[in-house]
Amino acid sequence: MAGKKDVQQEYNDQSIKALKGADRVRKRPAVIFGSDGLEGCEHSFFEILSNSVDEAREGHGSEIRIKVFRDKSIEVDDRGRGVPLGWNEAEGRWNWDLIYCELYAGGKYDNNEGGSYEYSLGLNGLGACATQCSSEFMTVKSYDGKIERSISFKKGNVDGELQERPLSPKEKRTGTVVHWRPDLEVFTDVNIPHDFFRDVLHRQSVVNAGISFILLIEQEDKSFTEEKFLYENGISDYPMNISCSVISSVSLL
Repeated sequence: MAGKKDVQQEYNDQSIKALKGADRVRKRPAVIFGSDGLEGCEHSFFEILSNSVDEAREGHGSEIRIKVFRDKSIEVDDRGRGVPLGWNEAEGRWNWDLIYCELYAGGKYDNNEGGSYEYSLGLNGLGACATQCSSEFMTVKSYDGKIERSISFKKGNVDGELQERPLSPKEKRTGTVVHWRPDLEVFTDVNIPHDFFRDVLHRQSVVNAGISFILLIEQEDKSFTEEKFLYENGISDYPMNISCSVISSVSLL
């Protein structure tokens, strides 16, 4: 049998390769998230949550709903302005492609020059794309009050075309809904403890006065427990914790 040295390829000019597309995250998740283990997976959730917090801090929506499903998928639903997914004339590309498939693309780089955001949390221009690339699947829905736009991804690549449909009067809303499942091919562990979600939402409610964080966790019978984290006056209410409690159990719609 040939030894390892006998089959080893020659190291030369053709040995150098550049990771492209989703592989830049999928093969090296720790570069973005700090770990390819559970901590990195938890960080990916925080990146999606951060985008919703940014919207709420700008005055666009005061409630963020987080659903944790038994299949380890997660959904973050806010009432912000709705992430732009349409055609970007200046860049000559679709915004869904820029935001969710291109590292270092986003709308928060001009914060100091009167941009769309005065404040931003998370890895600007990295978080949404990196989380998408590290997911088994992701669906993004954006609402502007009149139209629902949606795009889907699988394992870092787009899965289908941008979909649009008008909203009926009863459906009219604004905001962004992101549903995804972290990929076990990327992270060694995707079983995020429920207490992690509680801790993150509790901390965010303390430092973001008046923003409600609703945590819904799916149970074996398909119902969801519901917990609300809200400090009307922010940190000045801490540690009274008067608004942080389990509210009810609701059925899956």
